[in-house]
Amino acid sequence: MLKVLRLFLTVALLVTVTGCGDQRILERLGFIQTTSYDLAPRKENESEQKLMISVTIPRPDSGSGSGSGSGSGSGTGGVNREFLTAISSTSKESRIILSRQTELQLVSGQLRNTLFGLSLAKQGIWKHIDTLVRDPSISPRVKITVVNGNAHDLLTKNYPFHPRTGQYIDRMLEKESLSQIVPKTSLYQFTKDYFDDGIDPIAPIIKEVGDSVKIDGIALFRKDRYIMRIDPKQSIIFALMRADITQGEISVDLSGENRNNEHVTLSSLVSHRSVKVTPRKGNFHVDINIKVSGSVLEYIGVLDLEKNKDRSTIEKLVSQYIRTDAEQLIANMQQNRIDSLGLGKNIRSTLSYAKWHKMNWPDTYRNIDVQCHVKVQIKDYGMFTK
Repeated sequence: MLKVLRLFLTVALLVTVTGCGDQRILERLGFIQTTSYDLAPRKENESEQKLMISVTIPRPDSGSGSGSGSGSGSGTGGVNREFLTAISSTSKESRIILSRQTELQLVSGQLRNTLFGLSLAKQGIWKHIDTLVRDPSISPRVKITVVNGNAHDLLTKNYPFHPRTGQYIDRMLEKESLSQIVPKTSLYQFTKDYFDDGIDPIAPIIKEVGDSVKIDGIALFRKDRYIMRIDPKQSIIFALMRADITQGEISVDLSGENRNNEHVTLSSLVSHRSVKVTPRKGNFHVDINIKVSGSVLEYIGVLDLEKNKDRSTIEKLVSQYIRTDAEQLIANMQQNRIDSLGLGKNIRSTLSYAKWHKMNWPDTYRNIDVQCHVKVQIKDYGMFTK
């Protein structure tokens, strides 16, 4: 009996000691929620361009309701934030420098968003994303976002009614992605598109405007380099061409020849997109077929929505508007050799492995003939009747 008791106490002691060695006390951890990457200003004696990397960490409020020191922002609801910045050659080196600036142990398990300044995005961001992908503590659902300007300046600023800037940006992107205004680009999705030779990555782009942050469109990449931007007004059209959507809104100016001050807004958009590839001698012809249905949320004009003929006229005008803008976007992407719609994936499926890899797709893509065919259907136009 005595031997059994000694054995039990020994096992219990070993378990206790092992547990103590692996403890992480919550109050001593710094949960990084947002990080930004920028090119640091180059000094005269420096031969290489270094990185400026910043992180935000939420801190419990001591009760005063305001942060203290230059590294903290004022907060509400009992939460402040700590802001840390480092200039280094690599992101892992910056983590060591950042760790020296706080008494907390920095951990990345709560990282939600990664912001890249525009100047860095133009040079390429894959080596920084590669570092995130290799870290097992970072979720593949972390958002990738481009800042039209300096990401550090946007992240460090305090915005009225939004004390935690990182959370403000994260929630805004979540909300806008539901209405198809911006794509929901995660670490996983960007990496997947980067390695796929039939599509180029995309990401939302944001911009600081006064005392707020706004969505500034969609950033289009060639591999990992930012090339061009799609205006927010055209984001829904880009979404219709890229994939099926189940929610969205579009506002169309129908004014033109013999039509003055005529506008319509469609909501609750549901679309289906299909792509047909027709091989031709030395080239390809691609038809993008888009079927869209939606509800009339607002109409200003002389037509009567209760008449089938007038509703059909509006459907044709909206279809023509979407088709014209869609083909203009495609022309711009072809000029810049950016296949953000993934047409290469459709063409690749019609070829053998050898023929596809023998083809120089970026050059071929510039010369393919692409046509959009759009059919819009009005599901309903409200409950009011004359």
